[in-house]
Amino acid sequence: MVRAINQYTQGWIHYHGIGQMKHFIQETAGWFNRRLRQLCWSRWKRVKTRYQMLRKYALPHEIAIQYANSRKGYWRLSKPYQMSLALPTKRLIVWGLKDINHIYEFVHTKYSIVELPYTRTVRTVVGEVD
Repeated sequence: MVRAINQYTQGWIHYHGIGQMKHFIQETAGWFNRRLRQLCWSRWKRVKTRYQMLRKYALPHEIAIQYANSRKGYWRLSKPYQMSLALPTKRLIVWGLKDINHIYEFVHTKYSIVELPYTRTVRTVVGEVD
């Protein structure tokens, strides 16, 4: 699954990498990481599994019990600070996911170094034309 996600995001960023969209990429990366946390949380079906995984990823006992026993939805539980501590972006990268912020920076700098023909300034003509 991670390979398919990486292929899709890389292709999308290479296609749209010319534009100035750093803020959009940052927002999209945040949403994307939250979506992956939601996916991980939804895979841990039982309370015992949730508790064990949260403890494995270094959450304190009290917080792990609180979140494991929560009946709130997957999307809602993927946002809190504690979930980003348990499943930070660095851990998602270790699992094989490529950070789209870094991909965008690489592609955008590559395109900004090369002068594209349609980005040159246009000279204005002064005087009368016969």
